[in-house]
Amino acid sequence: MSSRFANQVVILTGAGSGIGRAAAVAFAKEGARVLGVGRRAEALRETADLHPAIETLSVDVSAEGAPERIVRAAVDRWGRVDVLVNNAGVLAMMPLGQVTAEGINQLLATNVTAPSLLAGTALPYLRSSQGVIVNVSSTFGHRPIAHASHYGASKAAIEQLTRSWALELAPDNIRVNAVAPGPTESGALAGAGLSAGEIQHLKDAEAARIPLGRRGEPDEVAEWILRLADAQTAWLTGQVLTVDGGLELA
Repeated sequence: MSSRFANQVVILTGAGSGIGRAAAVAFAKEGARVLGVGRRAEALRETADLHPAIETLSVDVSAEGAPERIVRAAVDRWGRVDVLVNNAGVLAMMPLGQVTAEGINQLLATNVTAPSLLAGTALPYLRSSQGVIVNVSSTFGHRPIAHASHYGASKAAIEQLTRSWALELAPDNIRVNAVAPGPTESGALAGAGLSAGEIQHLKDAEAARIPLGRRGEPDEVAEWILRLADAQTAWLTGQVLTVDGGLELA
């Protein structure tokens, strides 16, 4: 068995499906002890069943007190935190003519505020381990998207936080990078409230725009999350790596 992350403790949010589930399994296979966090207990159980090194905590990352619960759960189990992966996020289709203050606040609470508070809470442990933060952005954090502009803005915020945290935390030898996936197979579109027909139409349209001609698979993005967390990339910080089949070029 590989030991790329042997004895390291990874907190990974959004672990119930898609990229988060794939990354949790990938870290576990590489020797890490993984705390997979998400809202849906049954989905987390399905993730945990894929590898014995994955333990889970069912909590909404945007809930009051969630950052403390998450970090405490990892520290109580394993005594340390080496890697924080801020993957949890929501996709909200919100055309400008339908925008509401509540909708914006809910989106930012999950996509910007929650990862910020979780990183801040984990910071003492990351300082101790000289750890790593990997944020998950999106191609649409730096490429325009119609009808979901606030989602794009939330991911643009994550990319700027990544660069600023990298600068701020470099004296502590904490590295901060981000991966920005393009359209990837997951439950995000269904979670955004789209019908099956709308989802298929959108998937077909996305695949047609992507230069490599297809949507991504979760494992393909998960591998880059691991690479950004790997000690072999110890001189890399403050970077946003786009993994999108060339969509940002189109």
